[in-house]
Order: sequence, then structure tokens, then C-alpha cells
Amino acid sequence: MAFEELKERQAAMWGNGPFERISETSTLAHDDVVDRLAPEPGERWLDVACGTGGVAFRAARRGADVTGVDLAPALAERARELAAEPGLEVRIDVGDCEQLPYGNADFDVVSSSFGVMFAPDHKRAAHELGRVCRPGGRLGLVTWRPDGGVGRMLETLQPFQPPPPEGAGSPLVWGEEDYVEQLLGTEFELEFSQGDVPLEAESGQQVWELFSTSFGPVKTLNETLAAERRDSFERAFVDFHESFRTNGGIRVPREYLLTIGRRR
Repeated sequence: MAFEELKERQAAMWGNGPFERISETSTLAHDDVVDRLAPEPGERWLDVACGTGGVAFRAARRGADVTGVDLAPALAERARELAAEPGLEVRIDVGDCEQLPYGNADFDVVSSSFGVMFAPDHKRAAHELGRVCRPGGRLGLVTWRPDGGVGRMLETLQPFQPPPPEGAGSPLVWGEEDYVEQLLGTEFELEFSQGDVPLEAESGQQVWELFSTSFGPVKTLNETLAAERRDSFERAFVDFHESFRTNGGIRVPREYLLTIGRRR
């Protein structure tokens, strides 16, 4: 499968379900990256792979002139609806983070929260982050750690998924400092820190109900599997989350890497 075909499938997959329910489980990480980037009134801010607006809306509330862009038309449309409810002025575009529809140095701040890491061509995506950010501008990325809870959760999906096309990068390597330095260190002065946004629930079954109805990759995979495989997938997913049972509930640590950069 060529990357263009893969991205068409990704656009449909990520838009399959009310993603804002999933985004709400990561609000601490959204707060973290926006606080570190410290938006100022009138700054031109681009949130890449914006989903349903978790970071974009926070930056807009603090006075930035925000554009969000996402590959999935359904997510972009939902973000527009959510922005309209409180009257937030946020522009939301449909676009590919490997070929952003903006000019060179158009933005003062560029961010992505658990988004750009899923682009299959890492070098192209990294190049675009640098291209659209002005000299002296700021970059903020939040990416899942490969050895963290989300990295381990994604491993439970792998036996049920078709293999990725040859050459497609693993999203989880964006959670490694050395790798991000290789991708972005030429164009940005980088600093790294770590955080955790735990997922809490009453049971593994409750987590399954949330993700199988609202998280596009899990929902889509479940819908495409034969009945017997669906049962096995659900059991593996529930069992994984039940392995984090503590004090009568589920608490899954979800460690992330926060990358803050200054454009050279």
C-alpha cells in the first residue's frame, strides 16, 4: 500500500467516532504543552493534526490567532462545531501534515499533541514543522513514550492489524529524545521533559466501551474483524487494562515526551 492510500485509510479511521471523548482523557498533556509554549495575544499558532481541538482551543482562549489542521475531514468538521459552541474564533482546515497547505514561516508557534507522530513519513512531517515556523518561533510536541502505557496498549493491537506498508515509520519512536533530535535538531534548539496523563476507569470493560465506540483506530479495527477475532481482540484489550487494576479500579500510566523547540 502506498503512503497516499494509507493516509486515505487513516483519515477515515481517525474520523470514525466522537474523538473528543478520547481527547478529554489527555487534558493534562494539552495543558502542559500550551503552558510551556505560553501563547501571547495575536500570535499566529498552528496546531498540526489537531483532532477535535484539545490544544487549539486552549491556545485560542489565551489570545493566540489559531489555525488547526487535520487529515480527517470528520475530525475537522467536529472541531469546527465544538469551537462554534462557545464562540471561539479558530480556523480549522483539512490537510496533510506531510504537505501542509501554508507558506514558509507563516506561524509564530507550531504544536502537535499525539498527532504528527502518526504520519507515516517522519522526515517529511518533521521538515514541514520547520518550514512553516518562522525563525525564532516556537515548537511544542507531545508524543507517547514507546515504553509507556499507550505504547504497550498499541502492542496489544498489533496481532490483529495488517502489517504497515514498507517504509512507514512507527509512531512510537517520536517518544524517544534521540530520535526527535535527529528529526528536528538541525532546525530547532530542543529541550525535553516527561509527563504522565493516567487513564482511570472502573474496569477494563469500561475502557473497552469507551475506545471501541470513540477511538477511531480501535473502533475501525473491531468493525473489520471477523466475529471470532473480534471476541479475541476485545478480551486482549480488556485483559491488558485489567492488568493495571489497583485500589478497586483501573489506573493506566500513560507516559509522554514533551518536546519544546526554538526555530533556529
